[in-house]
Amino acid sequence: MAGPSKAPGKKQASLTSFFTTRTINGLSQRQSSSPAKPPSGDSATLAPDSASKKRPLRENPDKGNETSARASKRAKSVADDEDGTSPGTPPRVPSPPAAVASSSGAAATRTELYAFDAGRSSNRSQEVIDDEDVAVKRQKEALHKKFIKKLGHPDSMVMIRRRNFADSESGAPDGEDADGDDPDEEEPPVQAKTKKKGAKTGKLTPMEIQFLDIKRKHMDTVLIVEVGYKFRFFGEDARIAAKELSIVCIPGKFRYDEHPSEAHLDRFASASIPVHRLPVHAKRLVAAGHKVGVVRQIETAALKKAGDNRNAPFVRKLTNVYTKGTYIDENGELDQSGDNTGAPSGGYLLCLTESPAKGSGTDEKVDVGIIAVQPATGDIIYDNFEDGFMRREIETRLLHISPCEFLIVGELTKATDKLVQHLSGSSTNVFGDRTRVERVAKGKAMAAEAYSHVTKFYAGKLKDNDEHAATLLEKVLHLPEAVTICLSAMITHLTEYGLEHIFDLTKYFQSFSTRQHMLINGTTLESLEVYRNATDHTEKGSLLWALDKTRTRFGQRLLRKWIGRPLLDQQRLEERVSAVEELLSSQSSAKADKLAGMLKSIRADLERSLIRIFYGKCTRPELLSTLQTLQRIAMEFARVKTPADTGFKSPLISEAICSLSPVGEIVTSFLDKINPEAARKDDKYTFFRDEEENEEISSHKMGIAAVEQDLDAHRKEAAKKLSKKTPINYVTVSGIEYLIEVSNTDLKNVPASWAKISGTKKLSRFHTPEVLRLINERDQHKEALAAACDAAFTSLLQDIAAEYQPLRDAVASLATLDCLLSLAQVASLPGYSKPTFLPISTPPTIEITEGRHPIAEHTLPNGYIPFTTSLASPSPLAHLITGPNMGGKSSYVRAVALLVLLAQIGSFVPATSMRLTLTDAIYTRMGARDNLFAGESTFMVEVSETATILRSATPRSLIVLDELGRGTSTHDGAAIAHAVLEHVVRETRCLTLFITHYQNLARVAQGLGDNRVRCVHMRFRAERNGKPVADDDEGDGDEEITFLYEVGDGVAHRSYGLNVARLARIPRKVLDVAALKSKEMEEDMKARRLQGAARMLGDVLQGGQDQIDHLISSIEQL
Repeated sequence: MAGPSKAPGKKQASLTSFFTTRTINGLSQRQSSSPAKPPSGDSATLAPDSASKKRPLRENPDKGNETSARASKRAKSVADDEDGTSPGTPPRVPSPPAAVASSSGAAATRTELYAFDAGRSSNRSQEVIDDEDVAVKRQKEALHKKFIKKLGHPDSMVMIRRRNFADSESGAPDGEDADGDDPDEEEPPVQAKTKKKGAKTGKLTPMEIQFLDIKRKHMDTVLIVEVGYKFRFFGEDARIAAKELSIVCIPGKFRYDEHPSEAHLDRFASASIPVHRLPVHAKRLVAAGHKVGVVRQIETAALKKAGDNRNAPFVRKLTNVYTKGTYIDENGELDQSGDNTGAPSGGYLLCLTESPAKGSGTDEKVDVGIIAVQPATGDIIYDNFEDGFMRREIETRLLHISPCEFLIVGELTKATDKLVQHLSGSSTNVFGDRTRVERVAKGKAMAAEAYSHVTKFYAGKLKDNDEHAATLLEKVLHLPEAVTICLSAMITHLTEYGLEHIFDLTKYFQSFSTRQHMLINGTTLESLEVYRNATDHTEKGSLLWALDKTRTRFGQRLLRKWIGRPLLDQQRLEERVSAVEELLSSQSSAKADKLAGMLKSIRADLERSLIRIFYGKCTRPELLSTLQTLQRIAMEFARVKTPADTGFKSPLISEAICSLSPVGEIVTSFLDKINPEAARKDDKYTFFRDEEENEEISSHKMGIAAVEQDLDAHRKEAAKKLSKKTPINYVTVSGIEYLIEVSNTDLKNVPASWAKISGTKKLSRFHTPEVLRLINERDQHKEALAAACDAAFTSLLQDIAAEYQPLRDAVASLATLDCLLSLAQVASLPGYSKPTFLPISTPPTIEITEGRHPIAEHTLPNGYIPFTTSLASPSPLAHLITGPNMGGKSSYVRAVALLVLLAQIGSFVPATSMRLTLTDAIYTRMGARDNLFAGESTFMVEVSETATILRSATPRSLIVLDELGRGTSTHDGAAIAHAVLEHVVRETRCLTLFITHYQNLARVAQGLGDNRVRCVHMRFRAERNGKPVADDDEGDGDEEITFLYEVGDGVAHRSYGLNVARLARIPRKVLDVAALKSKEMEEDMKARRLQGAARMLGDVLQGGQDQIDHLISSIEQL
């Protein structure tokens, strides 16, 4: 069939490649040129079909190909029937090549390898072929085509094994093979995989098909599917669950499309968890940053049996969707991060949008709108602002709000996108954990669509003619455009989670940048370690850690807000400090102990519980606990009718206590409807007291009682049929109720209509037809009763939600009392005093006597050495601080800034006394760090932060600059430090703490005049061999530096960097070289200065009187 002159049509590997390495042409040539021994059992008439039965496994030049004797039985029998020969028939002589070529029109090129070598056949074989019947030819061609389809593909053997395995798994009968395909149907070899894929799809269960329908609509969600008494994960979700939850994943298909790589698999990979562990595992998946959906069966077995779809799978729907920002469920909030991660996030879901405003490059301006929602408490923060190319404003707000999830509307600029990725991308970022980022497209008409969407959302709430809703709509419609876009996107986003009602609570709808609070930027929060320390980024060692003595979770959250937003309203600040002072003075009194005891007894997070009631997600035990806690608090202060009845003079305390008693009536009215025992056990059927049940619940309970009475009456009828005089008793075995036990000796009396359920050697258990009917009727009543009880409970939650505002106000008052008690406890520490606030008309002033670092004194084993300092306008407006490395300069300036921050929170301060005017902002530029994600070097970050400070500072600001200019060469750095110091003193005229190692800046300080800049240094003692060392002493040996950590007047002329290098264990050899180089450079500098002073003296002697001042300065430096 395959002569030597014919080339193959394809160079695709076939099965023969596993048996011989010779080419098709070479093999054909050898076959045609070598003498052959014809195989027995076949005649030349089978030449066209020989490829389907015989394969040349090896070749011998002397003997020709010896074909395999193991052909398939069915193919062999067909050939024998067609040929009329038997296996014992003598072999026929092959026909010549030309004759074979004429009869091979139907043979495919790729089958040439399997062709019987006709080169050795005789003329007699050719005559037999010519006389062959046409029908037999057609049948052989069909068999040949079938062979091509079955074994012509390179992977055909593997596919056959997979198919046979699948058939055995699915229990196909023996005769059911793929050979049953239509022989007339021609398919290319690739179609074998497509057919395989179709076969696998057909093997998906109805439940898996149902799951796929839901999954394709929510591809970004990890779905947890209720299947019977378990919750299961399928496909890729199973792999994620196995990794995050440390559970077993059963292998299978991971993809949700019919991909050829998984064509051999007929079921999804899966993992399962028990029903009662769903909240635990869902919370862990959400905490890991996944979007989690729960798919539940929304019909029960009994109602399904009575319905029209009894033969269809259970109806399932996506009932809950959770993310980190929207996790509000029955079992509380997400666990806070562990000790090895960052400070905990604020629990906010933040929506951000921006649009280019003007400029490009370093002059770029963007218009930014944000709205942050805390679903767990109902707080909403919005802001609209313009930001520069460094995105300092965005960074400040993100660090304050600490979102756990982002919703980004439209495309962000490159700088903003990198900032968001940097702050949220790492697993230990500034927000405490990996932050989820979700993006939404922004159309060209987004602003108009958002305005229309928000208007419709709030207009729907005006139908009740509610004045509150009208005020709300008016307030919302006056929001800036960027904020409206964010609000619309957030409403759409939260609707998916069933949390859109949070936007009804607009009492807590407030602007971020209201000027009632000091705005602390992100750099200052990091530098002063306000929320987390700079070492391992945990809360321990931060200002929040030092002040947090709160007793409740909602009090802790409020204290965090107070610390991050110090007050600018002097009247409110005085009220808060007075309240702390009064609680401190009455610390051991009965009224203060009563407040502390009441707060300590609150174990529930009332703020979160109330918001879950508002969302309708509260459980019965939690509802009872919340209402009883509120009732107990209200009862403790039931006699308080006016502020005078509280016993406190502070209006802040007395008003907070007065707001607690009115909620008693509200809470009691709801508690009167509840059966406490049933609520504790989460028993929905008896949750309401009998007189409070609605008609639907009562009717279903009566229906169940009637069925049970009928079942009891049926005992007599069953006894009669069993020929017994006394009524039989029902038994319950393995959870199956109302079984009738009959001894095996009495089975002759059992009617054939009774259904046997179980039995033992001695007895059998039956259900009568009447019992089955009554049980089904009772189950239907029970499930309808459960639905009615759930509806009644939901209605009760809605009634309580209508009273959300007064209840939330009471909880807010409790949080305020908790924070005040915490600050009072801090104030009771030794060495703390009440700060004195100077009138607004007073020039900016900060005076501290024996102040201490509020964090370091808790962490240092030997305490903190106090300092005394004074800054005032017009003098001294700034401190120029010098001193040796590790001398305590940075600690000193941080302590000053933290004391100002503490005073404006309303706290006492760790100092003998402190007098100050209100500061509108604290700006810091400390430390050396680069910003690789934004492509900024260390020095670029340094000068960028300085530029932001110079643009934003006012005369009422406090500026802290630490070693400005160290990131570049000495001359450039000193020049920049000189210019910045002069600018803040002459132009901005704000209070400044300026740390430097450039001692020549002292000349600048003196040149500014009017004592505006005061030079101070961190005191130390230098000794060599136990003797003090003067500044000009150049003796041999190491200097021993003792840091005194005290602030003194004057300039430190040396930084003693070699001393720090020695403490850091730099090799001695290196230190000796460094000391030698240091002396050489100092001597060289002195020589240059001496030469300059000599030249200047010559100029003065020649009449240059204007150079006298410079000459004096040069001599002083020498």
